[in-house]
Amino acid sequence: MAKKVLYTNFEGIDEIVLQLLEDNNVLKKAITRNNLFKFWKNVVGEKFQNNSRPYSMTSGFVMIIACKNSTVAQELMLRKTKILKDFEPYLKSLKIKVKDLRFDVKRWVEETEE
Repeated sequence: MAKKVLYTNFEGIDEIVLQLLEDNNVLKKAITRNNLFKFWKNVVGEKFQNNSRPYSMTSGFVMIIACKNSTVAQELMLRKTKILKDFEPYLKSLKIKVKDLRFDVKRWVEETEE
């Protein structure tokens, strides 16, 4: 006669994902960065979505934005106050604090489609 196995104390997928996020800071950063990319497009619009993208965050709550060229960086710099204001609801939803934006041409890397 086969032994009957009782399955109990299962962890739900939501609990497992939450534990992974808490335990793995790299994974959490990757997910957050991916969401920032999506939201960035909504904030800056079509004109800048393909010429700039969030690159990183500093410990002083400054978001580094990679820019395709100096013209893009200059235009975004002139719009920085509006960008920060428009970005605020998205940042709150991700629980990220941003005090300033820094636009950096040296961080730009062209994405290649595979």
